[in-house]
Amino acid sequence: MGISWSGVWVGALSALVSALVFGLIGIALGAQQIGPAQRIVSWNSFGLSALAFSVFSAFFSLVIGGWVAGRIAGLRRSDAAMLHGAIVWLMVVPLLVALASLGAGGYFGGWIGGLAGTPAWAASAGGPVDPNAAIVARNGALGAVTALLLGLVGGVIGGGRASGEPMTFTHYRTRDQVAQRPPGSH
Repeated sequence: MGISWSGVWVGALSALVSALVFGLIGIALGAQQIGPAQRIVSWNSFGLSALAFSVFSAFFSLVIGGWVAGRIAGLRRSDAAMLHGAIVWLMVVPLLVALASLGAGGYFGGWIGGLAGTPAWAASAGGPVDPNAAIVARNGALGAVTALLLGLVGGVIGGGRASGEPMTFTHYRTRDQVAQRPPGSH
């Protein structure tokens, strides 16, 4: 089994585009904010809608990416398709880090803000030190790692669903036996 790099790249681009669309929808609905107000100093002040939309966008954008990669690769076995979904995640993470470091992270949703610090051109030179900076960095990193791990799960699930095989533990024990049966015997 080889890796279908065209499927992985198209899946990664699909995941990025869907994350952007989900992020922009979240901004339009007011579930997420961009700019300095995006800072999470206290989880009590972080709205439930923003949390739900962040989880939704991180998970489902990579479900879409994993599914697209599996379908383009034409994989019929779920283990190979799930591997393609995980590779999509591996491709998306550095792209998101690069976009976040360039300052475009706010458009992808609140969860990506923890992937990069404040852009160099937005940092205040010689200004007063924010006493909440460490708390904001910790909360941003916590949100980012949670979203990234949910994205990995989403990519694997999306890839597995693209294969068309049932995602049950008993299927894996019996699929090779079913494949070796003579035609007509069920």
